[in-house]
Amino acid sequence: MRKSILTLAAIITTFTTTIVAQDNDNNIREKLTFGVKAGLNRSNVYDAKGQDFKADAKFGFAGGVFVGIPLSKYLGLQPEVLISQKGYQSTGTLFGTGYADSRTTTHLDIPLQLQLKPVEYLTFLAGVQYSYLLHQKDVFTFGNNSVEQDQEFKNDNARKNIFGAVVGIDVNIDHFVFSAKACWDLQTNAGNGSSFTPRYKNVWLQGTIAFRLY
Repeated sequence: MRKSILTLAAIITTFTTTIVAQDNDNNIREKLTFGVKAGLNRSNVYDAKGQDFKADAKFGFAGGVFVGIPLSKYLGLQPEVLISQKGYQSTGTLFGTGYADSRTTTHLDIPLQLQLKPVEYLTFLAGVQYSYLLHQKDVFTFGNNSVEQDQEFKNDNARKNIFGAVVGIDVNIDHFVFSAKACWDLQTNAGNGSSFTPRYKNVWLQGTIAFRLY
């Protein structure tokens, strides 16, 4: 038993020494980096307001470019520019008639994140995000094919500029970065708030794979 413990301790010590040595040799945390990333969003809505409005999650594309700007060995900034698809699938009522709606919104997302880099292979991220609505697509199914309902959705006054928050973690393996993030809007999708269509805030999980240069 004692021999096994000593063997395990020796393995852990060797592994730790190797990581520290590599970290000291490469010192990637203090270098300016940039790269490209692509992956998926799993989005839904929260703080929803609408008569009998029920939403389910939907998948969409996420991808773009990023820059890592070192402030020190352990701190940095990471701005990104992303094309990000969000949305939901929902059922509800409008003017007393049931409907089903599948909505896909395409945004230009610009997160500005603070990096916390305890070790070379792990980066924690937290920050704010600006989103600009580029395109919105709705596919409707109305119970009675209501012209009034269809027109209300088409006239929906969507907010173009939305501010939000983001937290995440990056796993860095050589030039590859595996990222997981949680993001949410701090403002509703409403424009002037006069529309009868559902009011909500986007929330989404984002997973991406990136290739970085340094």
